[in-house]
Amino acid sequence: MPVSVGEIIEGTVTGITNFGAFVQLPEGKNGLVHISEISHDYVEKVGDYLKRNEKVRVKVLSITTDGKISLSIRQAKPKTKKPVEIDWDKTEDVQKNMSFEDKLNYFLKDSNDKMDQLKSREPKRSTIKARKDI
Repeated sequence: MPVSVGEIIEGTVTGITNFGAFVQLPEGKNGLVHISEISHDYVEKVGDYLKRNEKVRVKVLSITTDGKISLSIRQAKPKTKKPVEIDWDKTEDVQKNMSFEDKLNYFLKDSNDKMDQLKSREPKRSTIKARKDI
């Protein structure tokens, strides 16, 4: 059965480079998972996320006319519909497993809370005008 665009299949990591990982697909075909398609998190080193001979689920993004196959691991994973609940005492540990959207929501909430705290500390400005007859 030939590989088609949009299909999610299982493959084996055959090689790791600075720019991504090569994955062997069924029927002996090979494809490339670009570093930006490995995880929803920022990937600095491919070797931190993938190992040689590891089985991975990939989504076929494109197939060029000369047979090059572009793959994605992150798009093969199901998306979570609700944001991750945040334990405010352990924010660093939680942020490692958060998507970009969840991190952005966390940042906005934290920023708004800090702004509210600053506003509550400011003295209230009086609207009384200075008298000129003094």
